[in-house]
Amino acid sequence: MTKLFKNLWFGLDLTRKILLNIIFFILFFWLIAVMLSSGDKSSVDKGVALVLMPKGYIVEQLTYRDPVEAAMQEATGNEEPPETLLYDMIDAIKNAKEDDRITALVIYPKYMWGAGVTKLQDLSDAISDFKESGKKVIAYDDNFSQSQYYLASTADEVYMGPQGGVFLTGFARVGTYFKSFLDLIGVNMHVFKVGTYKSAVEPFIRDNMSEEAKEANRAWLGDLWDDFTQDIANNRSLQADDISAYISNYKDELVNYQGDSAKMAVEKGLVNQLMTRIEFRDYMIKLVGQDEKHKSYKQMTHQAYLKAIRGPFPYVNPNTSKVAVVTAKGTIVDGAQKEGSIGGDTVSKLIRKARQNEKVKAIVLRVDSGGGSAFASEIIREELLQAKAQGIKVVVSMGDVAASGGYWISANADEIWARPSTITGSIGIFGMFPTFEKPMNKYGIFRDGIGTTKFANPVDTGQPLKDEVAQIIQTSIESGYEKFLTIVGEGRGMTRDEVDKIAQGRVWSGKQAHALGLVDKLGSLDQAVESAAKLAGLEKYDRLEVKRELTEQEKFMQQLFGQADMENKLREFVGAESKQQTMKSELMKQLKDTFAELDKWNDPNNAYATCFCSIQ
Repeated sequence: MTKLFKNLWFGLDLTRKILLNIIFFILFFWLIAVMLSSGDKSSVDKGVALVLMPKGYIVEQLTYRDPVEAAMQEATGNEEPPETLLYDMIDAIKNAKEDDRITALVIYPKYMWGAGVTKLQDLSDAISDFKESGKKVIAYDDNFSQSQYYLASTADEVYMGPQGGVFLTGFARVGTYFKSFLDLIGVNMHVFKVGTYKSAVEPFIRDNMSEEAKEANRAWLGDLWDDFTQDIANNRSLQADDISAYISNYKDELVNYQGDSAKMAVEKGLVNQLMTRIEFRDYMIKLVGQDEKHKSYKQMTHQAYLKAIRGPFPYVNPNTSKVAVVTAKGTIVDGAQKEGSIGGDTVSKLIRKARQNEKVKAIVLRVDSGGGSAFASEIIREELLQAKAQGIKVVVSMGDVAASGGYWISANADEIWARPSTITGSIGIFGMFPTFEKPMNKYGIFRDGIGTTKFANPVDTGQPLKDEVAQIIQTSIESGYEKFLTIVGEGRGMTRDEVDKIAQGRVWSGKQAHALGLVDKLGSLDQAVESAAKLAGLEKYDRLEVKRELTEQEKFMQQLFGQADMENKLREFVGAESKQQTMKSELMKQLKDTFAELDKWNDPNNAYATCFCSIQ
């Protein structure tokens, strides 16, 4: 029997090795073939329409993914949500405005999963600027979700399939609460916090949202929704009340239109006309001409367009003064991190790299973060203070979210910019960890031992938390909150009590934060960069993007194809296609994000400045 199992194991192991080698050599020779046949074949034909077709979520910074692993995950249906870089789209639109070869801009949001309000507004600004060229902007899709429609509404003409509809739902802040579940399995969740509104811990100590959290969330969500509906109304020459009525009366109106949501969208002024895909294709062929090879209208995606107009290597003029831009996107985590998270060591190193460049006269920190580790936040802030001490101007530009730890790293800037729809504030701090003694004891597992002092082994997840240790942690959290108040007070020219009144962990919209003095000016990243240059006394300057230095392996992959291009080529190789968001993919993302956030909690002091303030 032993010999049989040994032979069986040997056979399975040999089969595994053979399959892995086959896959390796297929990929290896395919890569070599592509490399030999590669070369920039992209070109811009005269008269083409630039197609803006974002895939997945629109982001400030692409999350780093190993391109081969990402493609294989997608092929097996286990892929991460796709992402499209906001600034690639904006760069393409800006260049297309002045490019005579581009005759129109087509917005096709079918594969777009979502985007924050500030990102949609940034795109809207770029499209409005493009319209000044006199070129048409046209949007088409089979139907429109809320964020898809916002982007489409920026077009001169919006067309939709006859089976579609425009589905506007409003904004919500919905969380998952675990208290009863934790009680059921006997987990003791020890929470230490300061601030009436510091609701990031509520999912673990409540089964519903507190009234204080509802009050705060209702205020900033209302501001964001007002901006969102007003923007759509302006784009479509409607009133904001028209949008509100469309949503409020949707059920009854749909009955009146006998369930024809597409016809209703047209008559309510949200869509210009209904067209099948074939009709839209014919319309575009009349407008920009036919591509004989592909039997469609002459078109080019923004990715292909950028590849055609950008050189193989970015050129940096060594003689000009610079405004450096450092992006901090994601959860703030201690240590070094790749793109997608804000590593305290990684971002502080980028700031240090910028301030040690004698040509850099100003630094703009672009923040898109709900916070995280208080320790890592302080490491980043200290590096910014050192830049200021050297005479370098520091400006913060806030994206969708710059709250809690995101505000900690922003507070001491010479100037803070935000969009009215930015989520910010949440000035508070907490500590939290579970102990599992009850479920362990229930199944006959016990922890015991001795120590040289009463504080030896102070936190043990298999033992009850000692009262004295809990008091020490709470005192430390309260001290951290006082430090947070001091940081904000020094940065914003306020007293401790003035900050405390608007702190307490409460979240504000950018509009509210501006009125309260937490934000200096309302505007975009481009405006923040221009302001930083003025503060530094620069009339002529170049913008310098300061990014993490790639490893040798990452450099090889980028030099071979570039991350995005490599992923696309591998997707073609394994037969994967662009996918639309589904209820399953949204549910899996919500669950994964919840537990992934907990996995990133690595503050050495277990003190966190975090805001769970995403919107749905």
